[in-house]
Amino acid sequence: MRLSRLYRLSLTLVLTCSALPAFALERMFPPIAKRGTLSMENYPTVAMNGEARRLSAGAWIRNENNTIDMPVTLRGRQFVVNFTENNLGEIDRVWILNPTEASMPAPVDRNAAQLPLQPWR
Repeated sequence: MRLSRLYRLSLTLVLTCSALPAFALERMFPPIAKRGTLSMENYPTVAMNGEARRLSAGAWIRNENNTIDMPVTLRGRQFVVNFTENNLGEIDRVWILNPTEASMPAPVDRNAAQLPLQPWR
């Protein structure tokens, strides 16, 4: 009886600790991520900032809790998101932002934000 209790307690502790990374305080977005407004249409088509776009094969959508949502569960609603595109211009990664993240400035691509080089004189 006592061993069973100890086993259940340690199993509960291990499962609780393994879920802690999902509760991170701040999500890190890649510097190439763009900000937009997403609404789902007929999968794999989405409306990004009112423009019809396509999700890539294997694209994922992470919700405010940083867990993956299926596109069909998001129909009929609009979300403020950060997203990235692949080389074909398809959307491949989407993060639905919570109100705090949405109020922060969008990620900045450090390479694109650098000042142009001045020519040698």
